[in-house]
Amino acid sequence: MRTVTATRYVLPMKQGGSVPALVEADDLGLYIVKLRGAAQGKKALVAELVAGEIGRALGLRVPELVLVDVDRALSQSEPDPEIAEPLEKSAGGNLGLDYLPGSVTFDPLAGPPADAATASLVVLFDAFTMNVDRTPRNTNILLWHRQHWLIDHGAALYVHHGWPEGHPLASSADTFPEIAQHVLLPRTEEIDAAAAVLEARLDAALLSRIVADLPDDWLGEAGQAPAEDRDLYRRWLEARMTHLPALVAEVKRARA
Repeated sequence: MRTVTATRYVLPMKQGGSVPALVEADDLGLYIVKLRGAAQGKKALVAELVAGEIGRALGLRVPELVLVDVDRALSQSEPDPEIAEPLEKSAGGNLGLDYLPGSVTFDPLAGPPADAATASLVVLFDAFTMNVDRTPRNTNILLWHRQHWLIDHGAALYVHHGWPEGHPLASSADTFPEIAQHVLLPRTEEIDAAAAVLEARLDAALLSRIVADLPDDWLGEAGQAPAEDRDLYRRWLEARMTHLPALVAEVKRARA
C-alpha cells in the first residue's frame, strides 16, 4: 500500500463519526482521509483497510486506499473545533481513499441498478466482512461515470470491538442475518458464481498480505503486540472462508 503525506487541508466533511477530511497530498492527489483521532477510533480504520482491500482483490470498484501521514499543523487551518480537535489528534498515519470528483450517492429508486453479477458479489463481500452499513437508508455506494463504487467500510468487522474471550474465532461462523437489509439483495441471482470468485481469490497468501499493511500504531489496543493482532485478523479471515457455504445459504434465504 502506498504512503503519501498530506500537504494541504482542503475541506471538512462532517458526515459520519470518522469525521473525514478532503486533503491534497504530496503526489498531487486528493484523498478523503479517515482520521484515527475521530470518535470511531483506530478500529474503524482497520476495518476500512481490511474490507476495502478485500473488495479490491475481488475486482469490486473500491477507491484506491493509501496511508496518509498528517502533520499536526494542518489542524491550525480549521476554525471549527469539532474538526480541528480530531485533526490534531490524528497526527501521524491515517487512511485515505482516492477522491472521486463529481460522484453522487447511489439511489436504488433512481438507478441505474447494478447488474446481477456485481450485486451478488457485493452482497457476499459484505456478508463475509460483516458490513452492516449498505442499506437502502445508507447505501455507501457512489455513482461515478455511471459505475458503482463502494465506500465507507469502517463499520465492517464489528466483532473486533470485542473478540469473544477465549474463543476469538467463534464469531467467524456468524451467518450474518443482517444481510437481509442489504440494498442490493434483490439482485443476487448469481450468488453461487460470486462464491466461486471468493473461493478463487481470497486465499491465505492474499489475506496475509492485506493484514500485513495494518500499521503498528493502529493495533495493540488490548495490550497485544501488533504482530499478534495481525495474526488474529488473519486467522479470523481464514476461518471465515470455511463458513462461506453458510453465508451463501443465508443470502439465498434472505432473498427468498
